[in-house]
Amino acid sequence: MEIYNSKEWFKAVFYLHRSDTVRKLFPYLILATILSLAVAYYELEYLNLSEKSWVRNITVVHSLLGFALSLLLVFRTNTAYDRWWEARKQWGTLVNISRSFAIKINAMVAEDDHRRRSFFKEAIPLYALSLFHHLRSDYTTYMLDEVEHPELSMDTQKHGPNQVASMMFRNVQDMFKAGEISPEEYRILDHEIRTFTDVCGACERIKNTPIPRSYSAFLKKFIVVYVASLPVGYVFSIGYFVAAAVPFIFYVLASLELIAESIEEPFGIDSDDLPIEKIASNIKRHVGEIII
Repeated sequence: MEIYNSKEWFKAVFYLHRSDTVRKLFPYLILATILSLAVAYYELEYLNLSEKSWVRNITVVHSLLGFALSLLLVFRTNTAYDRWWEARKQWGTLVNISRSFAIKINAMVAEDDHRRRSFFKEAIPLYALSLFHHLRSDYTTYMLDEVEHPELSMDTQKHGPNQVASMMFRNVQDMFKAGEISPEEYRILDHEIRTFTDVCGACERIKNTPIPRSYSAFLKKFIVVYVASLPVGYVFSIGYFVAAAVPFIFYVLASLELIAESIEEPFGIDSDDLPIEKIASNIKRHVGEIII
């Protein structure tokens, strides 16, 4: 276990994967280094400012603003993570409700009713698949060629999850009218289908309600101005070392903002986004094991 953890630490520190913030920030880190060197040279070699120069006291302003900046970054990352975790909980609910609905259908539908059992065996995982495509409509197109049941024909121009939920409810209602299920069983299945729709609505709320761009833009400007002014005051205490310290400070602050941007849209295709395609695939496998 200790060897495994050591490898993970080594990989996390030295391996630059596609979403690593070092890759995204590298040009800006170079620019911060050049700016810091230029300011240090200008103040130390050209201006020759005295020990009593007021410029040395700019670090006091940085200390005050640093506290405010840290609060903003904490709020930013917490808000983004809350969105990511809420999306994961909704897909966890979808997994559970799919299993629960499949278990109830398997018990309520007659074993010799192959048409009805075949329908729900495809319809339940199809809801997860259609929701996956619906949430990633900006990145993918509908791929529903695997659907074989004739009752599950869909219009890819319409709301996919709503179509699947409507077809499942229609079948449940037909079962009730035919006397195949009791009123109590009908109410149970009706509640299950409404839970499917609740999950879809919650996911759409997360996707369609982004964090205000003005807030993110202000935070970026704050970070840039804060970091750009750091060499002016700190060059008196650490000299040319500001060329290493300032880019590192910028890397830490900007990375937090980039991480927040990455996880605030949990239904995208980045490596940090939710693996909803895999979850939908697992739902299909689980339902297939339940409904024979």
